[in-house]
Amino acid sequence: MSVSVIIKWGGQEYSISSLSEEDTVMDLKQSIKTLTGVLPERQKLLGLKVKGKTAEDEVKLGSLKLKPNTKIMMMGTREESLEDVLAPPPENDDVVNDFDIEEEVIEVENREENLAKIARRVKDYKVEELNPPREGKRLLVLDVDYTLFDHKSCAETGQELMRPYLHEFLTSAYEDYDIVIWSATSMKWIDAKMKELGVTDNANYKITFMLDSAAMITVHTPKRGVVEIRPFMKAHLNREKDRELYKLAQYLKEIAKLEDFSGLNHKHWERYLSKRQHH
Repeated sequence: MSVSVIIKWGGQEYSISSLSEEDTVMDLKQSIKTLTGVLPERQKLLGLKVKGKTAEDEVKLGSLKLKPNTKIMMMGTREESLEDVLAPPPENDDVVNDFDIEEEVIEVENREENLAKIARRVKDYKVEELNPPREGKRLLVLDVDYTLFDHKSCAETGQELMRPYLHEFLTSAYEDYDIVIWSATSMKWIDAKMKELGVTDNANYKITFMLDSAAMITVHTPKRGVVEIRPFMKAHLNREKDRELYKLAQYLKEIAKLEDFSGLNHKHWERYLSKRQHH
């Protein structure tokens, strides 16, 4: 059963209908974060009670017996900076991006509650296909923030914050891969950024579809791992020397020759590329 609520905050009403009774109060808070920019630990949801007590984060929404479109008042302050909203939560919170998990990744991805969440997202999330997938192509999924674009620095236009070689990288990748853009933000933000960067309607490559935060799940894990490629930050300082996408395009071209990717560890992509180039 899906759960639909209306969050009242700052004189506005925000409708949330992408959750199910199996999702938790924390999942609701993550959805609210996406819509409002208020971090979960800053949110106070009035009236969410179980047996007379305030509902804890791990409580399932089904046990709250909410009527459809129940209005919930929220108190909380938005962070000043977009980076604070999109970055992982502070130390004491254990909700992480699934790309940041290393050793315990098998355990996390096979946990029953996570498999159930994924099954629900697959069932409920509507993917809007921008261009049809092509026969025989692999799928490349790219994050926006700090991978393709420096969302923190100030600039007159988004073009100034675009990572160097972005269009060359996507053009090269498109020869072997269908391309998907994802970000743990709202589709409105992703759409606006991709149009501003000239990605959406580029003549040299096509985007198959885009995914926003509603397609994500939250996972709980004891420790965090290592990010695969160097983040692109401080665009004004690093624009001239950042060559990460140029090198990554070569790696993707190299592995496209393989039948099976399961033996690869993308964390060591530079090592793999270096070995191939010296043979």
